[in-house]
Amino acid sequence: MTTWRSSRKWRPRPWPGRRAEARRGGVAPRGQESAPPTQASSQASRDASERAHPKVRLSALVCVRDEEAALADCLERLEFADEIVVVLDRCTDGSEAIARRLADVVVAGAFPLEGPRRTAGVNACSGDWILEIDADELVSDPLAQEVRRAISGPTPAAHFLIPVDNYVGAKLIRHGWGGSFGTSAVTRLYQKGVKAWNAARIHPGVTLAGEAGGRLTNPLVHLVDLDISDMFRRLDRYTDLKAQDIVDQGRPGGLWDAAFRSLRRFYKCYVSRKGYREGGWGVLIATMAGLFVFMSVLRARLILAERHAGSGSALPAALTKPGLPV
Repeated sequence: MTTWRSSRKWRPRPWPGRRAEARRGGVAPRGQESAPPTQASSQASRDASERAHPKVRLSALVCVRDEEAALADCLERLEFADEIVVVLDRCTDGSEAIARRLADVVVAGAFPLEGPRRTAGVNACSGDWILEIDADELVSDPLAQEVRRAISGPTPAAHFLIPVDNYVGAKLIRHGWGGSFGTSAVTRLYQKGVKAWNAARIHPGVTLAGEAGGRLTNPLVHLVDLDISDMFRRLDRYTDLKAQDIVDQGRPGGLWDAAFRSLRRFYKCYVSRKGYREGGWGVLIATMAGLFVFMSVLRARLILAERHAGSGSALPAALTKPGLPV
């Protein structure tokens, strides 16, 4: 693992509201930004803010793997933070060049497990608070201002929940997200040392210390999939990683149980989380959420079966219980 640090000693905070909002809680397209205020007024605003709250520093953390297509836009919208930290996980595209141009700290290495990858990023942050963002997510100006207000005022809170607006292409889908295939709110704003992850390749368990500060109002924009085909590709990636995690545990469970949990996940996304309000999109998202559970277990069982067939040993007990055949 290598760490690169920019020679910049501090990051000037841009004037809030520098972009016009294209939609409620959204992000303005390129070329529609409003004119910035004068340099003197910007400096005066920064000085006043720093005098009022001199000790609160915000680090923006982004963990990526081959995200050159989205990374620049993501990082440019984090300029309001005092520090931008990027973790590069086995990147082979142009992500590193973009990170070195726009970030203050770049950590590069091999992180097969998501928990240690995010932990390495947190350790590289120098801020009191951390705003954790993925490369396919965008922070709007209203959210940036709300984040600053949340951490600057006197509060006993140690972490905040941020709502998420999920887009498939240009389609905003608000309902039906759940499980490991999508979420409508995430704990991404927290004091350093408050959040910890388990060791897993995808969606590791999280523990939070300290008092919860409630839910912010302005959403994080998540460009979750380009289209339906991209959603299927994501399902393939997610179930592959989850299957490897299940194999590491050595207990994949039965397929009948996986089928029941898949149906329960579909019901939860489509009914309990009101996916039906999204029409066909709600059916699709609930189906994907259910398939994630079943396909992960099925792929894990197939991996274990192939390993034992290659070794010539008998199947483990976990694969010989009554249920659907492998």
